[in-house]
Amino acid sequence: MNLKVSKTAVDETDYLETSMSVVASAIADPSRVSILCALMDGRAWTATELSTVANIAASTASAHLAKLLNSRLVTCLSQGRHRYYRLAGSDIAALLETLMVVSVHSGKTLETKTPSHLRVARTCYDHMAGEVAVGIYNFMFKEGWFSPDGNLLSPMGTLQFQKMGVLIDPNSRRKSSCACLDWSERRFHLGGGAGAALMLFFEQKGWITKISGYREVVITEKGKVAFLRLFQLTVN
Repeated sequence: MNLKVSKTAVDETDYLETSMSVVASAIADPSRVSILCALMDGRAWTATELSTVANIAASTASAHLAKLLNSRLVTCLSQGRHRYYRLAGSDIAALLETLMVVSVHSGKTLETKTPSHLRVARTCYDHMAGEVAVGIYNFMFKEGWFSPDGNLLSPMGTLQFQKMGVLIDPNSRRKSSCACLDWSERRFHLGGGAGAALMLFFEQKGWITKISGYREVVITEKGKVAFLRLFQLTVN
């Protein structure tokens, strides 16, 4: 059999492979990884702040940020005399979270070295991750709030979100909901628009507080009561 491959198909494959290698190269540096992990809290950071987190000189941080910008992993916003950097989107955050899962995987043990305060609850860009988020997702899944693959809100789930008062932007281009693999728990938590809306709702209700400058999320006493009532979840 004589199989012919068009030049266009080859060119597209070459372009994809080149693009993937550019992204991989941009991530493949410990200092840039530190910068990207810091940006996982969803906030905008200055180059000086990121240089402190990565423990490198400000000039070095600027060079690293330029590479991340060129690779479209981060975006830059100029405001007055300052320039602020943040992740380019939730898809980049999901990529980093997946890389974390792969990086900490070990065939010998499933024990995690994640600090306990981050393992309980933390931000994953604009939604919650950690033990609490996984527990909430598990409850929702068992109660039929999602489609069988766990990636879409079911009619029941949509109704329950409405009853809670959680508003999901219907005009958003991102997925309304998705199962996001949690890198410390190795199980799923809720991502997508629903995950972002849920964390915002929790924050507005005073059920959680985010620690400024870190990914840590603290569950308040009101939150512990609410999570037990709504999701049958006990938070110590």
